[in-house]
This record gives sequence, structure tokens and C-alpha cells, in this order.
Amino acid sequence: MAQPEHQQTRFAEKIARIRAGHYRLGDFMIADAKDADLAGGITAMGQRRDATGKIVGIRTRPEFHDQIRALIKQDVLDIMLASTSTIETLTHEGAFEGTRMLAAFRGNEATDAWVGIRGGRYREYAPLPYRGAALELALAPICLYSLTYVNHAERDVASLEAYAHFRAQARQQGLMHFLEVFNPNIDTGLCAADTPAYINDCIIRMLASLTHAERPEFLKVAYNGPDALEELVTHDPSVVVGVLGGGQGTHRDTFELLAQAERHGGRLALFGRKINAAEHQPSMVSWMRRVVDRDTTPQAAVRGYHADLQRLGITADRNLATDSQITEDVLRADAQ
Repeated sequence: MAQPEHQQTRFAEKIARIRAGHYRLGDFMIADAKDADLAGGITAMGQRRDATGKIVGIRTRPEFHDQIRALIKQDVLDIMLASTSTIETLTHEGAFEGTRMLAAFRGNEATDAWVGIRGGRYREYAPLPYRGAALELALAPICLYSLTYVNHAERDVASLEAYAHFRAQARQQGLMHFLEVFNPNIDTGLCAADTPAYINDCIIRMLASLTHAERPEFLKVAYNGPDALEELVTHDPSVVVGVLGGGQGTHRDTFELLAQAERHGGRLALFGRKINAAEHQPSMVSWMRRVVDRDTTPQAAVRGYHADLQRLGITADRNLATDSQITEDVLRADAQ
């Protein structure tokens, strides 16, 4: 068969234990967001590297797919998220055969996700809902749906109505979904300190309208600090909460975000740029796994990753001292 049955994936086993209240080390899930083609055009695939890690241009689509194939073959990730066209290509060639990785596709792409369009100004405006994927033709059992609250009744209602329509179609097709809620991309009239509480309240209010059959398998939210994450995960233990990766940052940022998310109740991380921009993606994923399993610390993971690069003959983008720094403000206070 083209890909493992959902019940045979690591995701199915882990999510069942988490929901039953039996989370254990090793159950934190890591997903790779290889859906960059839905965010941008030619440059969205990332930068091409030669054997030494030197950037020598922009990846083509086939080269981008090769990066995905390498990670699927490694079979450390729990979920591989990509566009419907990429999942179709990989499924037809049997890339998922023999793995326990769950294939997922992006079910919508509202305009605030159109971040890679050269000359585009879409993120300057409130998002408009849009969905290009035909659910009945998609070749994966689960998809990502994303929305953004902007504290504007008309815009937020439009986003929620589009989400409701999507849920109805997904049920008709027997598809699972998970929900990504972005922080606002425009001025909402809220100060930065008030935004985490606003987002948490919007999420809980929205979920109150959904029956069990309609609910997302898990949430994917921005990491707004330990207090905001703990508030969300403890309010309703039946809701499984994951974090999104955000910007590229340093590799210390990547590992620190994973460690803090796991420590404060997050049970999944879905990273895009933090994996796609790495000098050697399989090595990066291996160290990510070790961090969330508490086999190593974020600082030690940076050193270990750089040691891997040296053994592979790859020059790091940043020296070890620079790459060991935390550059994302939300991570500084709780770093260990």
C-alpha cells in the first residue's frame, strides 16, 4: 500500500496515550511543515546547498522533494505535512511505505499565510479565508486547517464560517484535521502582553461550539510563553496542544522552544523554517528528538549538531558561539 494505515502510525499510538492521560517521555510528537509551496512561489523551497553546506542558489521543486524523501526514509518524524500536490507525488511513488510516519496535507491557505510571494503585501491586511485543496482528492487521512483572529468581528466571523464549512466537508470525506491558530498579523488594539490571553480565550470559546466529532485532533498555536501554554493545556485536558515554529532563529532557539513546549504541557511541535533552513535536516531532526525526549539539553544539542556537521564536512551557517545564543525574546525567561 502507498502509506501506512492511520492506526499503524506513531501518531495514532501517541495521541491515544496522551488523551488517556498516560503521556510518557517519547510521546512528544514532531511534525515537519513542508508546505512552503503554499506560502510562496519560486523561492519558497529554500536554499540549495552543495556538499559542504555552502548556499549555491534556490532549490527546485524536485530538490525540495528530495529533502522530504530523506526525512521520510529516516522515519524519526511523526508527521510529514505538505501540499496536496506534494503528498500525491510522494504517495504515488511509495515514499511512505515501510515507515510509521503520518502523511498530512494543508487544507487551507488564508491570505496571511502568503508570506513568500516576492513583492506581496498580503500580511499587511486582515486575512481572507481561502482553500485550494479538494478534500475528496487528497491522499492523506488528516489535514491542517489554519485561522487567525484579528479582533475584528466581520473578519473573524468570516474566518470561523469558512472553518465551519470546511469541517462539514471534512466529515463527509472521513478526514481528520488539526487546527492552527496564528497570532494576529495586524494591529488588533491589544498590547503584546494581552495577546496570549486573547488568543487563549478565542480558542476556548470556539471549541465550546464543537461536538466531539467536529473537534480537531490537536491544536497548533504560537508559543506565547510558559504561562499562556500552561493555561491552555490545563483548562481542558482533553485538548492536545502543540506549538508552531515561527521564524528561523538560531538552532539554540529551535531546541529551546522544543524543551520549553514539552516542559509546560505541549505535546507536539510543527516546525517549518527551523527544519527546512538547517544545514543538514536529518541531523537536525535527530537532535530535536533527543531534546524532547529529555536525553539532552538545548545547549548540548547545539554542540552535538555542530559536531555532526563537522563530521559530515559541512560548514555551519553560524559559528558555535553565535548559534548557542537565544535570540527569541519569548524564550529567554524560561531558558535552563
